[in-house]
Amino acid sequence: MKHKVVITGMGTVNPLALNVRDTWKMATSGNSGIGKITHFDAVEHTTRFAGEVKEFDPASLFGKKTARHMDRFVQFAVAATEEAIRDASLNITDSNRDRIGVIIGTGIGGVSTLEKQTVTLRKSGPKRVSPFMVPMMLPDTAAGQVAINFGTRGPNLCITSACASSTNALGEAAEIIRRGSADIVISGGAEAAITPVTIAAFANMGALSSRNDDPESACRPFDQDRDGFVAGEGAAILVLESEQHAIERGAPIYAEVAGYGLSNDAHHITAPAPDGVCAIISMELAIRDSNLELTEIDYINAHGTSTPLNDKTETLAIKQVFGEHAYQVPISSTKSMHGHLLGAAGALESIMCVQSLIHGIIPPTINQFTSDPECDLDYVSNNSRKLSADAIMSNSFGFGGHNASLIFTKYRANTSSTLNV
Repeated sequence: MKHKVVITGMGTVNPLALNVRDTWKMATSGNSGIGKITHFDAVEHTTRFAGEVKEFDPASLFGKKTARHMDRFVQFAVAATEEAIRDASLNITDSNRDRIGVIIGTGIGGVSTLEKQTVTLRKSGPKRVSPFMVPMMLPDTAAGQVAINFGTRGPNLCITSACASSTNALGEAAEIIRRGSADIVISGGAEAAITPVTIAAFANMGALSSRNDDPESACRPFDQDRDGFVAGEGAAILVLESEQHAIERGAPIYAEVAGYGLSNDAHHITAPAPDGVCAIISMELAIRDSNLELTEIDYINAHGTSTPLNDKTETLAIKQVFGEHAYQVPISSTKSMHGHLLGAAGALESIMCVQSLIHGIIPPTINQFTSDPECDLDYVSNNSRKLSADAIMSNSFGFGGHNASLIFTKYRANTSSTLNV
């Protein structure tokens, strides 16, 4: 007997907006959060644009001293968590803090701190390196700082599985609740990797778009002329909770985490398996876990990175899983608007899925200009669409061959309180 897992709160900081409400408004309007890089002088870089978080003021949120000792990805995580906790009407006290966990995924962690302190070492010598460097750069610091800031003492983990990190974080958080090890888990992802070294490295490996003359239309998932992903940054946090606990405390319930699947390609460190076989496995496992039929999946939020390999491989995998029904299922990639948040991507896209369930709207894949014969499904091109979905799948795939899929469903108060897994 397993506990049903529901979502009771959401928070985000991302290139579209600094909260969930405005993010959803921007996404459903088809707006782009991508522009020229301002974090550093990118004039010598091959790619000079990204999805940066704008108007984010950590000093006003945390105080100058505290903010100075937090890497940007941690600042994002704490800010998004504050919104999510508030949204969940969650009061953390001595009576419940031991049963509240935190699992936050990140692909890279505090790379900005590492880069800056490396420069300090070279310019000024070892004695000038900050003693705060190690805790600032560690990938698990976001989860640790959230626990410290909000006083949670339950399970606390960092998941690092490249661009699948926060999808895995949410899936593992759900499993912790299902087995009864926590009543609530604050989960999601955070990333702040728009730095000189990171952008140069991704560009030099041929992963980034180089459309410097038109940043807003550079990310073109499933379009024939796609030429790479656009880096993004930010955080997205969801409050996951057992149904019983949420009902007992009168929490708002937005949706259910109904299914989770994961796999590995065992193929290549950066390229997806060409036949999509293991992406197929993660999707099939998630559907099986949800106890849904294939035809009950109403919408797929795709990984959809805008790279030549990913998009055709994901399309192939979806066709293999859904058969002819694949042509009936709307698919979109919101990365076209906010860029690729790397380890935080899956969590932000999970919020998009939950918002779709709540509002009956599918956000679009913008920048769809030229059809690709190898990507011939319904990608909700350029404009959002009204659809009262009951079940939504979200996919995330990462370097190292990591694949993860989640299924979210509308919450039905009169359904069974258990799931068979």
